[in-house]
Amino acid sequence: MDKENIPEQLVFGLDIGTRSIVGTVGYKQSVNNFVVVAQSVRCHETRAMMDGQIHDIAKVAETISQVRRELEHQIGRKLNRVCIAAAGRVLKTVTVEVEENLGDENFQDEMISAEIIHGLEMLGVEKAYEIIRKETQGENIRFYCVGYSVVHYYLNDNMITNLEGHKGNKIAAKVLATFLPQEVIDGLYASTEKAGLEVDNLTLEPIAAINVAIPEKFRLLNIALVDVGAGTSDICITKEGTVVAYGMIPMAGDAITNVIVQAHLVDFATAEEIKIGASMQKKVINYKDIMGLAEKTTPEEVFAETQDKVAEITQLVADKIVELNGGKSVSAVFVVGGGGKLPDFVKMLANRLNLPEERVALRGEEVLGAITFPEDVKKDPMLVTPIGICLNYYEQKNNFIFVQVNGERVKLYDNSKLTIVDAALSVGFPNDGLFPKRGMALEFFVNERKRMVRGGEGEAAVILLNGRTAGINTPIEANDIIEITASTAGEAAHMMIGELAEYKKSIEFLVNGKRIICPKFVRANGQLVSEYYDIHADDQLEIQDYYTLRQLLDFMDVMYQDGILVNHVPAGEEEKIYDKFSVDFDFSSGAKRAESTAPENHVSSDLTLSVGKEQEGALERDFSFSDEEASSREQDFSKENLTKEISDKEVSLPETSAGQSTTQGISVRESGPQEADTDLRINVNATPVVLKGKTEYRVVDILDFYDFDVKTAHGNRVVIKVNGTPCNFSTKLSRGDYVELYWED
Repeated sequence: MDKENIPEQLVFGLDIGTRSIVGTVGYKQSVNNFVVVAQSVRCHETRAMMDGQIHDIAKVAETISQVRRELEHQIGRKLNRVCIAAAGRVLKTVTVEVEENLGDENFQDEMISAEIIHGLEMLGVEKAYEIIRKETQGENIRFYCVGYSVVHYYLNDNMITNLEGHKGNKIAAKVLATFLPQEVIDGLYASTEKAGLEVDNLTLEPIAAINVAIPEKFRLLNIALVDVGAGTSDICITKEGTVVAYGMIPMAGDAITNVIVQAHLVDFATAEEIKIGASMQKKVINYKDIMGLAEKTTPEEVFAETQDKVAEITQLVADKIVELNGGKSVSAVFVVGGGGKLPDFVKMLANRLNLPEERVALRGEEVLGAITFPEDVKKDPMLVTPIGICLNYYEQKNNFIFVQVNGERVKLYDNSKLTIVDAALSVGFPNDGLFPKRGMALEFFVNERKRMVRGGEGEAAVILLNGRTAGINTPIEANDIIEITASTAGEAAHMMIGELAEYKKSIEFLVNGKRIICPKFVRANGQLVSEYYDIHADDQLEIQDYYTLRQLLDFMDVMYQDGILVNHVPAGEEEKIYDKFSVDFDFSSGAKRAESTAPENHVSSDLTLSVGKEQEGALERDFSFSDEEASSREQDFSKENLTKEISDKEVSLPETSAGQSTTQGISVRESGPQEADTDLRINVNATPVVLKGKTEYRVVDILDFYDFDVKTAHGNRVVIKVNGTPCNFSTKLSRGDYVELYWED
């Protein structure tokens, strides 16, 4: 290309490999076309790099300088900035699954925000950090997270594309995080800086290769890319439109060269020449051994000598692909890099993955179709990675920057998306110190059903960026100063009995034709408690929707005597009385009241009791107590004041058709005829029913004494409840049970 026609804006990419350094200079002409204006390749004169790791910074810097000078000569201008890539040998990837409970499904009403999602992702990165730290414990190596991607989100255990705006009680994510050790970054930076270059962009070799070898439109397929270099074979897996895994095996072309060294008694450089000659299918390959003797060999001899090592490498690559792909083979494999040109490499890899040979291909000229090269440059798989390094510059500007977090200087891998939370995590600031923490939740049981009350919201972390208030997602730049004060936890959840929705309902009885409104009884772990009782963790609360006859009489300070009717049927002290049940009694022959009873079951602090009616209108008395008085009566409520109010008031009641009499005190009704001892008195749909003729009764026996049509369907199913609890026709009945029987659609 004519130097005068070269554009001003150029990209300089360096592929710093184990055996050689490839330099490329070019520019993007259009979205789908990259033009290479200069190319240079230099091999290391010594083993300055091994297995993708720089061992001799000065030697590597000298080779970089040689490549730089050659490229500057070709384009006629100075090169000061460069894009580089780190080898996969030092890349660590961790895939983790994290979840967060947002609360009980009956109480969760909070929409999932971007902040909640980001917190979940950071939880994944933090978990991956912990795994890396444990794996490298004792090695004194610090790793940097160079990026992460979310493979899948989950809402209530179901996979979902985007969590934002949804509601649920549990969210989860599968996160793939990638890490590089500090020494690798420092070595790459030191070598390029010693060569007089400033790093403009850093990427990973597998990412660079995949940008060229597997276009984005192919990444919906389950494909593996294998970059076979000199010291390492880097692997990445695509599926469902994204890269789902990275991996590496520390064996590639150099392992083949070492076999040739031993077989032909030559130094490493001579063995490389023999290997290249065999790959080029030369008829005869001439060389001198370490004794200075002239020798010759053929490609066939070289292939036979190295076949076992090639088989070993391809087996390791195949095993790693299967491991990264969840225990199964991929649909296809693309091979790039100089090592991939080894004889039978592609064929052996296909056999070990149980794939047709045409599904494993060496990618070179065909994937470089959108790349324009100088006429003297031949398209080759070795050029895929350096071209990818240049193209990555246009995708995102990556390098390392320094910021200060709470006085500590931090080095961050810049992916152009860095925020304050990335800086915080890099210095080990705890994830829960950034986000508001809820106070401890309160879990307990109401009528055997679990409940949870969430704790209060805490205060978010206080963040200052260069002295100004900022948020955790505020973008950061080089040399920013960040100050973070940890978030706080909210108040622990608390609740009193009176705050329960069920407790706010009262229960009403009809006593001698008058309404008595009573509070429901509540037991905590078997003990009666008041509405002011503070619920504790794991409390077993029981809210009764009935009184026993004895409890009702104690509530009224009336002593039990024979002849009391419940729903017009004689009843004993333990008879259960449900809402709207009627109770009638007559103590005209000398009514007795409890003089100093202390009913253990009454604990309400605000009661309304209707005790009678005069000729000209109803007389209602309201007996109320202050909170202080109620508290003092919680354990021993004798109701002396209530007794006095009733005793001091003379109430006259009219004569009734049933022969009721009027007397001082509460009017009662005379009892009816007595049933046999085996008869069972119950209430069906608010109608008194007496079951006769058996010693034991079940729900089905009701049909003999109560008119209910079960032969003709009046709905989809028959609903049966005994004392409010669903049951069936075989359920055993007890004295005073309240039965609901009806058809339901």
